[in-house]
This record gives sequence, C-alpha cells and structure tokens, in this order.
Amino acid sequence: MSTTLSGVPVLRTNLADYPVTKALREGRIASDLMKLDFCGPTPAHNGFKAMVRESAFDAGELAIVTFLQAKAYGKPYVLLPAPISGRFQHHCAGYNLDFGHLDPKDIEGKRVGVRTYTQTTALWIRGILRHEYDVDLDRVTWMTLGDGHLAEYTDPVNCERLPKGSSIPQMMLDGELAAALLGEDMPKDPRVRTLVPDAQQAAKDWFAREGVVPINHMFVVHRDLSRTRPDIVRELYAMIADSRAAAEGVPAVFPPLGLEANRKGIQLAIDWALDQKIIPHRLSVDELFDDVTGSLA
Repeated sequence: MSTTLSGVPVLRTNLADYPVTKALREGRIASDLMKLDFCGPTPAHNGFKAMVRESAFDAGELAIVTFLQAKAYGKPYVLLPAPISGRFQHHCAGYNLDFGHLDPKDIEGKRVGVRTYTQTTALWIRGILRHEYDVDLDRVTWMTLGDGHLAEYTDPVNCERLPKGSSIPQMMLDGELAAALLGEDMPKDPRVRTLVPDAQQAAKDWFAREGVVPINHMFVVHRDLSRTRPDIVRELYAMIADSRAAAEGVPAVFPPLGLEANRKGIQLAIDWALDQKIIPHRLSVDELFDDVTGSLA
C-alpha cells in the first residue's frame, strides 16, 4: 500500500471487469478514503499466484479454492462476504460423442483433462460428479497443465502433467482424453456433450434442492489493511455493494452478499476441498473472516 501526495492510501488491486465490478472499475463508484490502483493482470486469475506467494496486492478477487488453500497455509489475507463471480457448474465437464457415449461413472479408470487440479470450476464439477453421480474421483487420472497457486501444495497422486503447450480442448476432441473440465473454454463443437446428463436442468434441480450458486471468486483484503484501516475495509464492502446494485446483465441467480447468505455455499466449498485433497485440514467458515469482515452485512 502506498499513499498519494494528499495522504490518501492507494490500494494495489487485482480485479477483473465483470458486470458487478464495472462501476467500480470505471470509477463511477469511488471513495475519499482510498484510491484503487487496478494494477492486476488480465485475466485476473493470472495474479492469484503473485497474491498468495508474494502478497503482491492489497485487495482484489481470489478464487474461493485459492483462498481456502491460502488460509490453510497461513497466508495474510482475509475474506469479505462479497462474491465477485459464480455460476452453476454442471455443464463444465464435456466429452466427444464420436468416441462413444459417456455416463459420469464411465470416466473412472480414464484420463480427464483440467487446467489445474485446484481450479475452482474443477472443484465444483468434480464434487457434483462425486456426490450426485457416485463417481470415484480417486479412480480418475486427472491430466493437468500446471500447478496450483500455493507453493506448499502438491497435487494428489492420481494427477499427471501434460506436456507443455498441450491443448486440453483439442485433446478431448481428438479422443486423447476421455473428457475435460473446461468451463468457458469448452469447444463450441456439435460433437461435444456434457458429461452430466441434461446439465442445465440438473443445475436447476440442484439449486431448487440446495439453494446454492457455486462461488468462483470472492473479494479479499490483506490482513494488515483490515487491522490498521477497518474503515477502508468497510468502505470497500459498501463500494462493492453499490457496484453490484448498478450492474446490468447479472444473472437472475447469483451468489448474494453477506456472510450468513453465503455460509452454506462456503461450507460446501470447504467440505469438497477437503474431500478432494485440496486443503490439508478442515477449516470453519467463520475463521475465514476477521472481526471486521465477519460483521459486514
């Protein structure tokens, strides 16, 4: 954190341009308490490793899985109850029908591609496959392109690294991978099918039952900022809320603001992260926040 000539703190901020952050990014939502320096890379997830390994930013977005790992390994960031992105994930596992129909359990014993094992989309779709379709995740060989954001973390033994420069979507289309967890990178190809049958309806049914929209990224601040300038942290939360209120094009079903409103979704992320060997021990929802951020509403 630096200061301007007038003494106003400048926060190094890693935050992408989403509908819910657009007013904030464009300066339509601003504050006299601080200035936000949007110095993070594009896409923002390219800054996550620098955030948790080097404390490169004072504030910004972080994948919920990366934050859970950061908390487990003692990194100096604290969560705000402010999701920045989230969506249903049932459609995020695909395969090429040309190589035969696949039911979810059919990926057991096969190779499935994913950018990194700890990718948040991967956490959610693997959890869906395990808990909704009884897939034994330990019997799948997860083919990855890179390591996770935390230096302390090692992938499970059933992960293998693909050669540098590999294209997971192309390998899935070519049948070199039985399936792939891809999210927005899923090829727009008529041969591609979702591994979850009728994924859109399955997501609606799941939401009707669980009442949770899976969180992708949430807003975090450096622990020192929360300790020394709680007024700035409260202001940041209010600015995020105002930016969300000004947003256009936000899905009708989107992760809400507030700790209690997100408790079930965060708990689910913790449970599934532990189950998938992504965090080394159980965390509680409340320990992800401090006295300042936990009281934001």
